[in-house]
Amino acid sequence: MVRVKIFTFNLFNENTFVLWDDETKESAVIDPGTSTADEQKIFTDFIISQKLNIKYLINTHCHIDHILGCKFVKEKFNAVYYAPEKDIVLLKNSVMQAQMFDIVFEEPPEPDKLISEKTEIFLGNSKIEFLFTPGHTPGEYCLYLQKERICITGDVLFKEGIGRTDLWGGDYDALINSIENKLFSLPDDVKIYPGHGEASTIGYEKQYNPFLV
Repeated sequence: MVRVKIFTFNLFNENTFVLWDDETKESAVIDPGTSTADEQKIFTDFIISQKLNIKYLINTHCHIDHILGCKFVKEKFNAVYYAPEKDIVLLKNSVMQAQMFDIVFEEPPEPDKLISEKTEIFLGNSKIEFLFTPGHTPGEYCLYLQKERICITGDVLFKEGIGRTDLWGGDYDALINSIENKLFSLPDDVKIYPGHGEASTIGYEKQYNPFLV
């Protein structure tokens, strides 16, 4: 069984996720937003308390609020770092992104692997699939665990909201297409965990999301 822990970090109130397999303790950190020593300690204390083995570090996309903790997680836990190929330009310009918000930030590490829709990783016997969902950024991916009915939706789909498309590389039509043809093709009972705000379900968003009904 895969469990989910959510931390809300940094000045953007970004959701950082830890997914782990109950039996093997194999885990993945998704979009680490740790930006202070206190946040790093909160995160590390949890990993230690649960005796987790962080195998993977994954970015759904590479906006500054989702990558603030990548260097910390990579160096402390030696995780294999996955990032979307079409968002590498954002990663390479991350210091500039940080300066726009007066954030002191060290350049993140180079990804070990680039995500594609053929990418599959496992936590124990649970498979994580990658759904290409551009629009908020050119390269964003959502993470889908079919067996657990879980989808990490990054900044693509929120509870009663959708991702911004007015930032660099944003494309409103592409975003709506990603939601309607990728995410809304998932079963209604799939629980979504967005990059900001509360969890929801695919079925709820189909019925009540004001941007999509």
